[in-house]
Amino acid sequence: MITAKIEDKSLVVDILTSSFDQNKSVNYVVKQDGKRKERIRKLMEYCFDSCYQNGRVYLSGDRNACALILFPEQEKVSFKSVMNDLRLAFSCIGPERLPKVLARESKVKSNYPKQSIYYLRFIGVHPDFQRNGIGSSLITEIINEARGMRKPIYLETSMMENIKFYKKLGFELFNELHLPHQLYLFRINN
Repeated sequence: MITAKIEDKSLVVDILTSSFDQNKSVNYVVKQDGKRKERIRKLMEYCFDSCYQNGRVYLSGDRNACALILFPEQEKVSFKSVMNDLRLAFSCIGPERLPKVLARESKVKSNYPKQSIYYLRFIGVHPDFQRNGIGSSLITEIINEARGMRKPIYLETSMMENIKFYKKLGFELFNELHLPHQLYLFRINN
């Protein structure tokens, strides 16, 4: 696992954009129109920036997988963060859809403790390299890092096929949210 640099942003965004193209949760957030793929890319750019500033961004050793980690307690409201949020709202979500996306985010966040957590915002493997153990290796290193920090890990997935994957790695399914799609919430208490 290597720490991504700012010059790796394009690579990380490419990996996440391609690996989350059919993700139900991501497609719930982004406006569904002819610019859907461009909007997914904008979402991933926003998330990269947020995690780069308030967490960590990792690449697998072979640079075919990545993970965005957020430490929510580090997020601060600033002029820059407000401008980034507004840019996301208008370029990705769409103002008319913003209330329902914000309500979704509120429901998710209400399931996470107020204490310091290790939030695995996204982990993705480039589609050409999936099912080769790259994602499992990366997440194992992430689990070890969080354990060393004594922080619980939280994540969610809307993809049913990911449930077995996360359970196999030691995550506990602790809640399900019934949105227009199912959202499965996982954690590891370190």
